[in-house]
Amino acid sequence: MWENEHLIDLKKICKEYDGVKVLKDIDLYIRKKEFVTLLGPSGCGKTTTLRIIGGFETPTSGELLFEGKEISHIPPYKRRVNTVFQKYALFPHLNVFDNIAFGLKLKKLPKSEIARKVDAMLDLVNLQGYGKRHVDALSGGQQQRVAIARSLVNEPEVLLLDEPLGALDLKLRKEMQLELKDMQQRLGITFLYVTHDQEEALTMSDTIVVMRDGNILQIGDPKRIYDEPANAFVADFIGESNILKGTMVRDELVEFAGSRFPCVDFGFGENAPVDVVIRPEDIMLVGEDVGQIVGTIKSVLFKGVHYEMMIDTGAYTFKVHSTSMQPQGSRVGLNIVPFNMHIMKPMEV
Repeated sequence: MWENEHLIDLKKICKEYDGVKVLKDIDLYIRKKEFVTLLGPSGCGKTTTLRIIGGFETPTSGELLFEGKEISHIPPYKRRVNTVFQKYALFPHLNVFDNIAFGLKLKKLPKSEIARKVDAMLDLVNLQGYGKRHVDALSGGQQQRVAIARSLVNEPEVLLLDEPLGALDLKLRKEMQLELKDMQQRLGITFLYVTHDQEEALTMSDTIVVMRDGNILQIGDPKRIYDEPANAFVADFIGESNILKGTMVRDELVEFAGSRFPCVDFGFGENAPVDVVIRPEDIMLVGEDVGQIVGTIKSVLFKGVHYEMMIDTGAYTFKVHSTSMQPQGSRVGLNIVPFNMHIMKPMEV
């Protein structure tokens, strides 16, 4: 019945601490087998949202539904969810096997069943043969795998992950991103993931929820969030952007950086203030004589797969990503095709 319906619903969820609202009328639903990421800067409310779903916090107001049933006052151990924390919270006096088996032993399962389930989890997280090792002897990435195995062995309907890769180095973090996504797809369970790292969100998620100051600013799949940001904050937070103040002269004509450009947007009225977002990779370098605008290259950085150039047009300094390098001090033309401008109403502060 619930296969294609909502597994978790948050309806008008508010949370206050000492009279300060940290969540403001949050409306969000999560479907079965979905990988959902709560993304935003520190203090935006993403971890509080996760803790409310996990049962570690109670909402000040609003409804929290699991398969249509209110669960706000059900304790964590009675919910069909498990949580993996950034600090892993492993038991240092227990070996890997006993850490993973801890929840199963509380349920008083037969030893043979516990051994079978733990061995299956060790296979899943690529730690075969590590059962007798002490957790203090493991690397950060291995400890993280143990924490995930300990949560998954109880067969939760939802796995909550609170910045679980934050303590890992960059290379290991990228490897674990792919492993987590693969694990989620193989298990077919719902993952709710908290991070402030936009690359993690774009890499792993089916759905991204962008948060700021206790509000949800945008919900969508990674491509939509990146290509069609709802406002300047989302555009700036998800990837790199040139964000300019502009004027919508009329439908399909916008003015910014001292020039007018054809665009595909309409419905803003005439001479209306707008924010214009242009990704660095969406600006084409051309000759001075054919550019919509002309500028001077102030700096050039090699970034591995492309060059990053800062180009001063007098009215604005554009960040441009290109696979072809032009030397510092060169005069170049810049062209921006209509589909590569993202125009939106100015964000209310």
